[in-house]
Amino acid sequence: MFKEDHEKSAFEWTMLGRVDIGRPNLGFKTDVVVYRLMQFTLRDVLITRFGAKEADAIFYAAGESAGKHFYENLITKRSSFGDFVAELQDVFKERGIGILRIEKGDLDKLTFTLTVAEDLDCSGLPACDEQICTYDEGFISGLLFAHTGKRFHVKEVDCWCSGDRVCRFDVKPAS
Repeated sequence: MFKEDHEKSAFEWTMLGRVDIGRPNLGFKTDVVVYRLMQFTLRDVLITRFGAKEADAIFYAAGESAGKHFYENLITKRSSFGDFVAELQDVFKERGIGILRIEKGDLDKLTFTLTVAEDLDCSGLPACDEQICTYDEGFISGLLFAHTGKRFHVKEVDCWCSGDRVCRFDVKPAS
């Protein structure tokens, strides 16, 4: 998986290992700075080698894959959209991802505006006139695809980095 070339994703949840066995003293928690160090240095290398547009496409695709796996392995309430969202809000908070809210939604049209406060990726960063949560866009898209079986286009429209205090995402079915 980690050293051989492959044409399609070979990721499986089991590749995350047994953290409870491997980290008996440190456990599941880590510092946000360490997570951001990994993410931002990886993004920097991708931009340097492939350009910003391709780096964004890679981050979105990785987020989408992660969202699908996250749903399959950590979400249990799947019978209704409301139950799914309620559990997702709890899991986001418990795992330190952020505080998820639905500002508005239309279940018939499958359009939503979601916010994530205290977002893992960007809350507390300096203002830079950019929305930087491309991974989160893909992650949300993957979660929604896993729950509904439909593809979604997720676009961040407000970000901590662009001066807001939450990350806001517009969600609509993919065309």
